Amino acid sequence: MRTLGILVSYIRSRLFPRKPEKSLEDFIINKFGRQLYLLFFKDYTEKVWGVPCTQISADWAAQRIRGLSILSLMRTLLPGWARGGAVVKTLTDHFRYPPHGPGEVWEKVAEIIKSKGGEVRMGERVTAIDCKAGRTTSITTEGAAGRRTYVADHFISTMPLAQLVTALDPPAPASVVTSASGLRYRAFITVALILDQAEVFPDNWIYIHDPDVKVARIQNFKNWSADMVPDQRYTMLGLEYFCSEHDALWSASDAELIAIATKEISVLGLAESSRVVDGTVERQGKAYPMYDHEYRANVAEVRAYLRPVASNLQMAGRNGMHKYNNQDHAMLTGLMAARNIMGGFFDPWRVNSDAEYLEEEEGFEAAASGHLQPMKPMHPSPIESPREVHDLSALDLTTSARDS
Repeated sequence: MRTLGILVSYIRSRLFPRKPEKSLEDFIINKFGRQLYLLFFKDYTEKVWGVPCTQISADWAAQRIRGLSILSLMRTLLPGWARGGAVVKTLTDHFRYPPHGPGEVWEKVAEIIKSKGGEVRMGERVTAIDCKAGRTTSITTEGAAGRRTYVADHFISTMPLAQLVTALDPPAPASVVTSASGLRYRAFITVALILDQAEVFPDNWIYIHDPDVKVARIQNFKNWSADMVPDQRYTMLGLEYFCSEHDALWSASDAELIAIATKEISVLGLAESSRVVDGTVERQGKAYPMYDHEYRANVAEVRAYLRPVASNLQMAGRNGMHKYNNQDHAMLTGLMAARNIMGGFFDPWRVNSDAEYLEEEEGFEAAASGHLQPMKPMHPSPIESPREVHDLSALDLTTSARDS
């Protein structure tokens, strides 16, 4: 009966869609029907963002699940169903994963930079971004070694736009500061539990829709890579909690968070609490740029101000652009920014988080074989530009865009 109700609800939504489609709730109901929205999407999404789905822009869903549909689900799940057509990132089942986790990538990058005479300085907070005659001339930081000033011809920022704007010298107009401060974020807590149990569940990660527990997603690091758990008698689970900075969950002690996570894996029936032998907590502020109904206008105003004031300052990454990009696309914006310094004409703002995953074998092999096409020279495009860059094939890794 539930399946029949979902089907009837889906048909009704396709025949009588919600218009205008402004919120995440509108988007999901139009695409999957109200019954499936209530069953699968609503509770988990509200855990992530901490607000009702009616307060989340439809842009978020358009970027994250636009390729997903009832038909694509059937093609993936039903035996013998033809698996042609475009890759749907939500259904991707192949990944490239570093043996010791994604941080290993950046440790290697730091090694390469140092081997070539570069420096990687950490633990410094940007306090001032000096701008003169339409260009950024220097930045000032504060850290354990005191205050430092860096002078350069080019700058790339991955700091949150709100922090970038408040660091500008001379100060930005009040309206720009207001727009920047209106950009909202969700924080992220991972509680890593070590269990005296060789196997817990077979998946890499699972999503938790149950509103009776706070955890939203659980990573099984051992299933990503056995090297993540040196002693194979144990399993390490990462219980992920979404919150706002300085709320009750964020402010809880590590011991309290480990106790919550330990109880919740038992409530969910994944493992007995007694199996937990150790735990640790990692907090990440401003982990998820929020797509509320005002974010688009706020980002547009900040960009419009920065373009003539700091023409040699490029933004990249998830927070630097307030775009909910995945890691591969955040990396691509950085690559484009670097190529621009080398004389290219790439627009990182056209990189869209809705791209097809390159981890799928077909796309990955094409990229690895060197069949990458250079992007045509371009100029900054508005945030709502329909012309978007979808994957690394947009970036020529051997020649600059100018050479094309």
